[in-house]
Amino acid sequence: MIRWIAVLLLLAAPVRAAERVVSLNLCTDQMLVLLAPEKIVALSSLARDPALSFVAAGARRFPQIRAAAEAVLALHPDLVLAARYGAQTTVAQLERFGIPVRRLDLPENFGGIARATREAADILGVPDRAERLIAAMEATLASVGVPGPRPSAIAWEPRGYTAGPDGPMGAVIQAAGLTNAANGGRMGIETLLRHPPDLLILPDTPTFPSLATEMLRAPVLASIPRRYLPPALTLCAGPWSARAVAMLAR
Repeated sequence: MIRWIAVLLLLAAPVRAAERVVSLNLCTDQMLVLLAPEKIVALSSLARDPALSFVAAGARRFPQIRAAAEAVLALHPDLVLAARYGAQTTVAQLERFGIPVRRLDLPENFGGIARATREAADILGVPDRAERLIAAMEATLASVGVPGPRPSAIAWEPRGYTAGPDGPMGAVIQAAGLTNAANGGRMGIETLLRHPPDLLILPDTPTFPSLATEMLRAPVLASIPRRYLPPALTLCAGPWSARAVAMLAR
């Protein structure tokens, strides 16, 4: 009887939220900085890069960490945030050492972003903060006027990759009142010239251009209207993705 009473008391006790959190992924870095900066022990090395991270300015005051189990264990976290891809060997080692790890799903659309934001906030014990981020995201989306006709658009990435209709960038294109004219495959310059979209969406010119990005600036495509989006708004889907919608809809 005493044993059962102890079990019931344990189940009834409130779950204590983590207070020392390490993030191993750029996408979880950003959620953590926005939702619970006071709980951060360390972020991935990409969090401070302004070309990639929406929270780069705020991330500079936190330590960086490499995705190695020994480096994480030395910080004594009570929670590690990771994505379902990348650093899987490290994550598995941490779990074997008894470190709580939460692998967060990466959302594909704005409904998924709201769910993922609430999930992360619940894990971190700050549910009210999620609602503020979601409200701001929805207000930005609501402010975008969608015209009757939807111009065609292609999000064109280095090496000719395009964004398909079912991913985060496809959701941004649709929310901006555009029609995605790509299927997610690779598209060369010749194909673009034969079937030019009304708008070409390109990433901001990188600081160090390469052969992979050179084709994006091909002079023969100069007649196609274009809009540039910072990769920091598009690499990871989150409440900040609404800003990319607003930039496209200008």
